[in-house]
Amino acid sequence: MFERVKRRSIAEINVVPYIDVMLVLLVIFMVTAPMINQGVEVDLPTASAKALPKDTQLPIIISVNVKGDLFLNISSVPDSPINGSKLQQEVATALRVNSKRPVIVKADKNATYDRVMKAMVLLQQAGVPNIGLETTNLAG
Repeated sequence: MFERVKRRSIAEINVVPYIDVMLVLLVIFMVTAPMINQGVEVDLPTASAKALPKDTQLPIIISVNVKGDLFLNISSVPDSPINGSKLQQEVATALRVNSKRPVIVKADKNATYDRVMKAMVLLQQAGVPNIGLETTNLAG
């Protein structure tokens, strides 16, 4: 009669989908890596202070450049200067969503004390309970 043919199972892993996933992740990391540096590029003062713990949330960063312009990392256009009232609105809205979010002022070391204090007053009026100041760490 009919002879039964034994079929062997093919034990191969198709790696093409894994390669596709890996390439997608690579593109995602390449796009997001430049965004890790928050705020506008300023020349920070140096101090021997402890860094924030790694488990803290993404901070709200207000940058003050040497001309005294204000920048907000959570605004729709973080690389463009922002006026004081708009800064207050956006920070207050972000703190309503998450009141534990850290707020940091990142000021150029050549910015005037007056401009940095005005930025801090704006934040205080927006309801920020604690403000941190960003510095570069002293070596040694």
